[in-house]
Amino acid sequence: MLERRSRHIEELADYEPAIAKQFVASAREFEYLCDESSDPLMEDEHELVRGLIHKYENRVLCLLTAECAAYCRFCTRRRMVSDIERGAVKEEDIGRWVDYLQEHPEVKEVILSGGDPFVVPSALFRFSVERISSVPSIKVLRIGTRVPVTAPELVNEEKLEVISSLRQPVYIGIHFEHPAELTEATIDAVVRLRRAGAILYSQTVFLSGINDDYETLHELFSRLTEIGVRPYYIYRCDPVAGAGHFRADFAKERRIMTALRKNLSGLACPTYVIDTPRGSGKIPVPLEFWDADCSVYRDFCGDIHSL
Repeated sequence: MLERRSRHIEELADYEPAIAKQFVASAREFEYLCDESSDPLMEDEHELVRGLIHKYENRVLCLLTAECAAYCRFCTRRRMVSDIERGAVKEEDIGRWVDYLQEHPEVKEVILSGGDPFVVPSALFRFSVERISSVPSIKVLRIGTRVPVTAPELVNEEKLEVISSLRQPVYIGIHFEHPAELTEATIDAVVRLRRAGAILYSQTVFLSGINDDYETLHELFSRLTEIGVRPYYIYRCDPVAGAGHFRADFAKERRIMTALRKNLSGLACPTYVIDTPRGSGKIPVPLEFWDADCSVYRDFCGDIHSL
C-alpha cells in the first residue's frame, strides 16, 4: 500500500504521535504472521458485480473508489486501497449496481465505502448516491468515510446538498481512533454533516500503543457523543497482512471495555466486536461481567473460531 497523507494529517502528525503512528509507514509492515491474510473478511469472494460486495442478505457494500485522502497503515483493504486503477468506478459500473439492486429487492440497505467516497469528484458522488437512492427497495443509505478526520475540506457544499436531498435516512459512519483527531476543522465538518440531515455514528479500531488505554477511549467516546456522533462499534484489529503490530492484547481490550461500560452512558459506549475471519459476521465480545471462555467463539454461520 502506498503512503499518502493529506496536508491536514501531515500537520497533525508533526506533533501528535498517535496520528503519526496511524499514517506513517514503518518497516514492521513487512512482518507477517501465520494467521494473517490480505483479505481476512473474504470480500473479494463476495464481489458479485465489480465493486459490489453482497455478504449479508439484506444489505450490500459498494466500493466507490480505492482512494483515500490519507492511508491508514492498519487498513483492512490494504490489498486494494491506493490501487487507483483497480478501484476506479465509472458511471456504467454504478449502472450495474443499480441493475443488481433492482434484481434483488431483498436488499434494503446500501453501504457506500471504498477507499473513501468523499474523495471522489462531487459529480460522481452525486451520480452514485442519486442512482442508488432511486431504487424503490433501498430504504437506508450508509456512507463510510474518514474524510472529516483526514481532509475535512472535502465535506463540501455540493456533497452536503446531495445528502440533504435524499428521501432515505443517510447514516454516515466516521472512523475515529484518538481524541487528537477532534480538531476544530473536523468538528466543523461534523456539524455541517448534521445540519445536512445525516445521522452520524463512529467506528473505532483498537490499536496497540495508540488507543489501547481506558483514558484515551473514555475521552474519545465522550467527546464524540457531545458533538453528535454516536459511538457504534469498536473492533479488534483485523488479522490483515502487514498490520499485526497494531493488534493489542485481547485480555487488555476486554478489561478496558468493561471499565468503559461501567463509567460511560449506554449512548457513549460502543459495542466491542470481532469482525470474523472468512466474513461471517461481527461477533460481540462478552465483557468481564460474564465468566466466559473467550478463547473460542461461534460466527453467524455456527462455525467455531479460535483467537
